[in-house]
Amino acid sequence: QPTKKSKTRKLRGHVSHGHGRIGKHRKHPGGRGNAGGMHHHRINFDKYHPGYFGKVGMRHYHLKRNTLFCPTINLDKLWTLVSEQTRVNYGKKPDGPAPIIDVVRAVSALAAAALHKISSIYSGHMCMF
Repeated sequence: QPTKKSKTRKLRGHVSHGHGRIGKHRKHPGGRGNAGGMHHHRINFDKYHPGYFGKVGMRHYHLKRNTLFCPTINLDKLWTLVSEQTRVNYGKKPDGPAPIIDVVRAVSALAAAALHKISSIYSGHMCMF
């Protein structure tokens, strides 16, 4: 936006610049971040974040989230994993097998059937879904 239309230009000559004489625009009047959740910001925390404080459930000491990591991909998107050059080379025979090494943890029954149809190398996986 042009400088001429900015709020600071409009507020020139107005002493407190829109922040009031009494309250004043000071650095961190309520504390930084989530400070005062149990004290001066209690109403806000109770109203909008119930259950924010306190314990719940069991503790898992050395939680490795990696074990739960299992992203999904559809079979028609397999070609997006291949480089452009390889795609061009294999584009001459589009009905052929895709040059992708299958290292999935789990496969649906439908996907397993489709993979078995297009690939002679494919070995069955545990069906999850």
